[in-house]
Amino acid sequence: MEVSWLRVLLDNISSYLSISSMDTLYSNPAHKYYTRGEDIAKLLQPVLENLVGSDASPSELLNNGFEELSQYIDELREQFQSWEPLSSRIFYVLQIESLATKLRESSLEVFQLLKHCEQHLPADLVSPSFEDCIELVKLVGRDEVSCTIDLALIDQREGNGPTSEVLVKIAESVGLRSNQEILIEGVVLASLKENAELTENNTEAEFIEGLISLITRMHDHLTNIKQSQLGCSVPVPPDFRCPLSLELMTDPVIVTSGQTYERAFIEKWFDMGLMVCPKTRQPLSQTSLTPNFIVKAFISNWCESNNVNLPDPLELVQSSQPFPLLSERGSSSSPMKIGGNGRTESLDATKCKKLRQVLSRSVSAPEIVFELDSKTERNTPPPAPAVTSVSQARVETVRRLPSARHFHHPGIIPATIRETGSSSSIESEVKKLIEDLKSSSLEAQGEATARIRILSRNSTDNRIVIARCGAIDSLVNLLYSTDERIQADAVTCLLNLSINDNNKSVIADSGAIEPLIHVLRTGNLEAKENSAATLFSLSVIEENKTKIGEAGAIEPLVELLGNGSLRGKKDAATALFNLSIHHENKAKVIEAGAVRYLVELMDPAAGMVEKAVVVLANLATVKEGKVAIGEEGGIPVLVEVVELGSARGKENATAALLQLSMHSQRFCNSIIREGAIPPLVALTKSGTARAKEKAHNLLKYFKSQKQGQRRG
Repeated sequence: MEVSWLRVLLDNISSYLSISSMDTLYSNPAHKYYTRGEDIAKLLQPVLENLVGSDASPSELLNNGFEELSQYIDELREQFQSWEPLSSRIFYVLQIESLATKLRESSLEVFQLLKHCEQHLPADLVSPSFEDCIELVKLVGRDEVSCTIDLALIDQREGNGPTSEVLVKIAESVGLRSNQEILIEGVVLASLKENAELTENNTEAEFIEGLISLITRMHDHLTNIKQSQLGCSVPVPPDFRCPLSLELMTDPVIVTSGQTYERAFIEKWFDMGLMVCPKTRQPLSQTSLTPNFIVKAFISNWCESNNVNLPDPLELVQSSQPFPLLSERGSSSSPMKIGGNGRTESLDATKCKKLRQVLSRSVSAPEIVFELDSKTERNTPPPAPAVTSVSQARVETVRRLPSARHFHHPGIIPATIRETGSSSSIESEVKKLIEDLKSSSLEAQGEATARIRILSRNSTDNRIVIARCGAIDSLVNLLYSTDERIQADAVTCLLNLSINDNNKSVIADSGAIEPLIHVLRTGNLEAKENSAATLFSLSVIEENKTKIGEAGAIEPLVELLGNGSLRGKKDAATALFNLSIHHENKAKVIEAGAVRYLVELMDPAAGMVEKAVVVLANLATVKEGKVAIGEEGGIPVLVEVVELGSARGKENATAALLQLSMHSQRFCNSIIREGAIPPLVALTKSGTARAKEKAHNLLKYFKSQKQGQRRG
């Protein structure tokens, strides 16, 4: 048997160990994981060298283990070498943790295989023994950063926290040691969220949105800490403190976003190449700074009245502002409070493992890394965006981290159940499961759909195998099951399978559209949401937009939009947007009453402004849509989005207002009366390219209408 992978593995171990001399390694936020990988590599190296020098031939299974180990070590080395300070620290550490966990488990498997065939190897091959090696690998630490973050997101969504201790724990884990680093992380996350939205990846966008909220809470917590450290007899007004330094400003200046900062700190920010407002995260077209004499005068008067001395900004900018570590107040090994309801938890490996078993429906898996099952996640309607979502790439799949031009660390958050076995063994299992899907026993059907659901969320290869074996037809039939659990699992399986582009056509051609609409009308909450998401996934194919619209999906989607959970409303809005791209479906969406619900969802408290406005902008391209938006009170909320919305929201709201203005003089006058002109003028200077164009055209139209009225 060849030992090529054994030699490759040894070479990769040497390459990995050689990066210990990198100057940047010790400032890397995931440095502790390098040390753990180093411990494993040094344990493996002499064993493998002895194996190469012996006459022993590794079995095929062992050679496969060497190949897997080689891959993980090489990926870890590449990640440590590619770290950039302006990357997302959270995503980077989560990816490194995932790889480090895989390396640890894979090395355990290799040592266990070696121990199994120990009697066939020379007696003096290894020292210490394979049993000792296994125990030593088990002693290698394995933090659960992903577990801590997911728990924090759960508490955040439920309104129970997270507590300051949890925020500090996360900050320590990902290397956010200063307010500046926290603000940079917020900027990076906002950029990644925008990229996810541009590609309509709702899973990424909503997960990132939750992380941004955590980062904002960290900043607020650090702001409160700093307030108590300023040593003033009276609280310092927030507007007098620089958002970057958290200190009283001595030379306040205004950036083009309208925010005020201490000159020395915002100049340092720009010197780092960050052309974005630290507070609003709005892109800045230039670095011009305007002295804020009014704020400076107010600060001077306040200091004089309260006998406060101003700090020296040049001294402050040269020093760091460390995040208050838990170790300053007690041992980090002590139990830490996770939620705001008084419960105390210890985030050790046992606790995390038990938590995962509760949150996922999976049992008897070789390893559970972490998953939020959609059913568990959605039993309580969340006041804030959920940790995951149901869209083309959603909760049942591996959460893939976004990448961007300057923040290029893509990866996978450990959010799956690791399945072992070759494709042939998976295929054999799937064929047996398909037989159970066809069984007359509800118990057999239930177990089979649950198992296929697990397999289909784990990997692309599994989805291909499941579809190739012919499971889709049986799953479609089970959409009519009278058992709610079977129906929900079946629709979720189809959702997972539809992520593979080749499967979309197979699912549609199997006659799944009408059964999916049946689930959308009659299923439980989870089933309806996942059905809406599956229809969206299938509608990516152009011809399916027509089929889905003609089959009657639009009316129940609008019903879900109006009366579903927040998650259901978001799924429905996404599906309706995609369907309404097809011109023939626009009228159906409008006739079903979607505009009224979309206008209601423009309330920021609903958390769906961007999703609602993009659908309205699409519907505003037809006459019926313009009339409905005007009559349902859409003009005031669209103007509000132009003034206060996100960059993408402003762009779509302006596009809709332009359509409305050109349709009716009455609508045009109403838009002007709502105060649209000032925010439109601002948008021509600071909006996206499309927003600037639409705002300019709308203002030009206002001017032409006014001139026409004068001539008349």
